[in-house]
Amino acid sequence: MKQQEAVVDEDWEYRRLQLPPGVSRRAAATQLSIHAEFAGWELSTVRLYSDGTRRVWLRRKRRPADVGYLAS
Repeated sequence: MKQQEAVVDEDWEYRRLQLPPGVSRRAAATQLSIHAEFAGWELSTVRLYSDGTRRVWLRRKRRPADVGYLAS
């Protein structure tokens, strides 16, 4: 599975994954579920190409940036 850097816009953060042709539908669903469960991603787009490659876009809401918090 190839991962690209996240793309950030105003409200959302996007990440593209590429799943190789040999990955079964069940294995792909499991991998995407793990991303959703532990990293907060949701499925945005899936494209299946004729060679069996899947390109998946995941998205999640941007979190507010931490503002220089200093503990006293």
